[in-house]
Amino acid sequence: MRLNRSRWADLLLLLVTLVWGSTFVIVKWAIADLPPFPFLAIRFALAFISLSPFLWFQKRHLSKKSLLVGVALGIFLFSGYAWQTVGLQYTTASNAGFITGLSVVFVPALVTITTFKLPRPSLLLGILSALVGLALLSLGDRFQLNKGDLMVLVCALSFALQIFLVGRYAPQTNAIVLTSVQILTVSVLSGIFSLLIPQPPMHFSPTVWLALLVTAIPATSLAFFVQSKMQQFTTPTHTALIFSMEPVFSAISAFFLAGEVLTLKGLIGAGLVLGGMLIAEFTGSETEIRSE
Repeated sequence: MRLNRSRWADLLLLLVTLVWGSTFVIVKWAIADLPPFPFLAIRFALAFISLSPFLWFQKRHLSKKSLLVGVALGIFLFSGYAWQTVGLQYTTASNAGFITGLSVVFVPALVTITTFKLPRPSLLLGILSALVGLALLSLGDRFQLNKGDLMVLVCALSFALQIFLVGRYAPQTNAIVLTSVQILTVSVLSGIFSLLIPQPPMHFSPTVWLALLVTAIPATSLAFFVQSKMQQFTTPTHTALIFSMEPVFSAISAFFLAGEVLTLKGLIGAGLVLGGMLIAEFTGSETEIRSE
């Protein structure tokens, strides 16, 4: 029974990753009219509003602990988005894509540090395959470190901590409560930074509204609810490997929506990321098996 639940959880997390990757192009178009912090503030506010009726029916699960956990996770989630946004001003999109994908390494490292156990060799092989694939998919011929790369590295660590902590606390916390508090925290923090940092003129074009609606519900409220719920039945390392498919789905959507074509190196990289995820999926990890 554990195996079936784990497979279904991984499949649903893969669908979440597909949604995130597919919305990359439209978000890129939208933030040309609406700056990133105001976009995030409105996106996550709309997502919280969409969850509010469900949160009302689950209000008995609200507690000091669930609120603290949700806020902490929301801070790490916001940190990931914020450092990535700022870092992109000083580095290339390819560098940022690869460094963000390093969460696929950070998550098992966090698991190893806290459990004092190394993942199985087959899982390490999956991680290595995904890491090489991300490099081929994301990086150009030259990779030069700069201050933007360091900022995006903080972003990757923030996302890794969010994935790791969701895996740790989701089994003891109501999924609606955990998701809602995380989302509200990101919205509030994004709004605060929108006020603190001078923003360029904002234009609410039809593309912006479309992007807000698409990202607020399927790519935020539903996606993070699925993550909070499904990480009860799979592992943080599996989740990180599955999320490494995001640039693959992003490249596919860019091909269909923007006419961008992957090079042979990019196609090989995408194949290696997929291979790494499948290795992890069909071998599992003895050090991370959850109890039912």
